[in-house]
Amino acid sequence: MKTVQFREAIAEAMSEEMRRDESIFLMGEEVAQYNGAYKASKGMLDEFGAKRVIDTPISEAGFSGIAIGSAMNGNRPIVEFMTFNFSLVAIDQIINNAAKMRQMSGGQFNIPIVFRGPTGSAGQLAATHSQSFENWYANTPGLKVVVPSNPKDAKGLLKSAIRDDDPVIFMESEQMYGDKGEIPEGEYLIPLGVADIKRKGKDVTIVSFGKIIKEAYKAADELLEQGVECEIIDLRTIRPMDYKAIIESVKKTNRLVILEEAWPFGNVATEITYEVQKQAFDYLDAPIQKLNTADTPAPFSPVLLEEWLPNSNDVVKAVKKVLYKN
Repeated sequence: MKTVQFREAIAEAMSEEMRRDESIFLMGEEVAQYNGAYKASKGMLDEFGAKRVIDTPISEAGFSGIAIGSAMNGNRPIVEFMTFNFSLVAIDQIINNAAKMRQMSGGQFNIPIVFRGPTGSAGQLAATHSQSFENWYANTPGLKVVVPSNPKDAKGLLKSAIRDDDPVIFMESEQMYGDKGEIPEGEYLIPLGVADIKRKGKDVTIVSFGKIIKEAYKAADELLEQGVECEIIDLRTIRPMDYKAIIESVKKTNRLVILEEAWPFGNVATEITYEVQKQAFDYLDAPIQKLNTADTPAPFSPVLLEEWLPNSNDVVKAVKKVLYKN
């Protein structure tokens, strides 16, 4: 094992795959000469050259469309958005072309493409740069959606995403790029659609993903001191969803809290709630609790932002609510 930053795990995944397959290339704003806006492509221009690590104009719709056309012609592009907030400019290309082309062409065209970049809040970036779109893209048939929470998962999942023959939305976080974690020395893959039980417990299941899962870990540590054992499931992939892992855990703990960095209406937590109540209703000893951001655009004020985001105290309160029904 070796210790790397999240950004280094991303760069390793892309570089290893590009060495393996010459049809893979990276394109996006500042990915080449600047080594990436978050240094997640550091050194790649020097190794692979300007034909495979391509700086683009500030035109997400344009370079996303170029990448989709390239994928239709046998290449495997990786498209970096400086933030997924900017992917809204390209959302027509992603949803109406990338996601649908395989079906609309009667299977004549696969779209092996990865759209990657940061999602969610990253501090004081205000309303238009602090949004989570996992549920938006997961709502679209034809897209796979991945949101890793640590360097090991990020590398293994990104390599699998690059090898996938369908379009994958791969969502990271500005606030995780500097996170350090151990990863295996050699090559490894993590399959898409498989959740991971990060901590085992018997009293309550907490389901989360992405950087907000750190708040679940903090809450679990605090609750353990009070004799409460939390089982924490990291979804890793939003679509396809690993419902089996969630259901099996709920059947053991009989209680469920879902923590997600997204607005409360029509989100990933809502979908999980429906499936658990459909498949494991008789096992629930308390109503499911879901924790989301406040139902407003993200504030700029750090004081308001702290109130807007769910935190470990919210998780502790939710766990006690399902345990003690108060």
